Amino acid sequence: MDYFVNQLQHRLHKVFRSIEVLEKGRFLQQKTLQFLENVRTIGYIDSLDDYEKRKLRIFNQLNFFQLVTGVIAPLMAILSSHGKFFPGDAWYITTSPALISILVLVLNANYKYQAALLCYFILYPVFTCVIYINGFNLGIELSFILYGILSVFFLQDIGYMLFAVGLSMTSYFILSIAWKDYRYQLEVHNYAAYLINQLIAIAYIFYGLYLVKRENTDYQFGIVLKNRELHRKNLEIESQKKEIVTKAALLEKRAGELRESNAVKNKLFSVISHDLKAPMYAIRNVLNSATQAELSPRELQELLPEMVKDLNYTTSLMENLLQWAKFQMKSDIIRPQSLNMNEEVSEVVRLFQLQYQAKKITVEMKTELPAYAWADKNITNLVLRNLLSNAIKFTPQNGHIVIGASRSNGCVEVYVQDSGRGMSREELAKINNGNFYSTNGTNNEAGTGLGLMICREFLAKNDGRLMVESEPGLGSTFSFTLPSAK
Repeated sequence: MDYFVNQLQHRLHKVFRSIEVLEKGRFLQQKTLQFLENVRTIGYIDSLDDYEKRKLRIFNQLNFFQLVTGVIAPLMAILSSHGKFFPGDAWYITTSPALISILVLVLNANYKYQAALLCYFILYPVFTCVIYINGFNLGIELSFILYGILSVFFLQDIGYMLFAVGLSMTSYFILSIAWKDYRYQLEVHNYAAYLINQLIAIAYIFYGLYLVKRENTDYQFGIVLKNRELHRKNLEIESQKKEIVTKAALLEKRAGELRESNAVKNKLFSVISHDLKAPMYAIRNVLNSATQAELSPRELQELLPEMVKDLNYTTSLMENLLQWAKFQMKSDIIRPQSLNMNEEVSEVVRLFQLQYQAKKITVEMKTELPAYAWADKNITNLVLRNLLSNAIKFTPQNGHIVIGASRSNGCVEVYVQDSGRGMSREELAKINNGNFYSTNGTNNEAGTGLGLMICREFLAKNDGRLMVESEPGLGSTFSFTLPSAK
């Protein structure tokens, strides 16, 4: 039993040790990644744009790794030639790359980005030339190609870029191809170190190209994402603009309707205070005089036609006022239904029979073909009464009125044509502009101009439209359209 317990404890101990090693490895990995990220972001400030920050990351990363390899170079010098040191004047040469990389990183940390770039692309090629000129061939001539490639990416100023490329390529050609007088050939003394230097140079070239390619790809991808986001926001803005324009148009429309409603309301108060009161007072005075025997039967009979005329005016006015008030109180509720316009026309003509017969006017109805409209009955009846009343008012004795209905283009058109005196262009313009306009009729019938205003407003609520045609001396034609019933 003790044996199994000991085995179990031993295995648990090994498991815990493995977990501890994994935790330490994960901790070291996080610290390493954090350290590398800190190196990449040396010199970061908010004023740099995204592209400049990406270039700075690459530049810091390259310099850090060149610093690491620059530290390794002196160690290789110690171990070179089978334990023999480089000549005494070679120490500053082997330590120069690390010192240059340190200088560049310090300049970046102090936000002197242009100075850091110039130091890198001038000092590295110069010190590499110094190494070869002093007679040391360490197999690092491919570094000139690296400097030339990177200068094209990092240097924005075309003059600096051409100078850096020219310096690197000229140095590569002279020192690698033309110059052959080297007192120390690393290839001879330590071929492995020579091969490592060549491979490091090649690795840096490809690594630099890879970093540039990756950052450019990420940058382009970021631009695409930003463009898509910008496009989406632009669509949202356009949608909001359209919504604002629509709301503004709706508000403007409602404001116009309110202005028209206020104009009608003001006119109504004027009518109620004067036009409606005056005829009623006149009728009351006549009746009071008749009651008190101040008027003879003959005088009363002579006043009756005038009283009837006033009553007709008052009745028509009261109907318009009540209908307008009813629609205002009911929040403009329209109850459309299928209406036989021929029957509606006939009904209104019968209603005004006494009035047009009193003026000996002939009324002709053209209602042979069926015409069904989809409209509110009260609105339709009110409009027909106003139009026929106006036609009778402005048609002289023995005149002629034609009223009818027809179908065309998905709507029903109803017209009232009279043989009255007609209207001038100025008078017609006032009516078409929706202004209040009224004159006395052929028998001096009074008017307020309110009827046509209400007709136009009510027809608009029923998807209809009022039209007027007239010429002086040739009569007038008032017509309106309504949606056709299906």
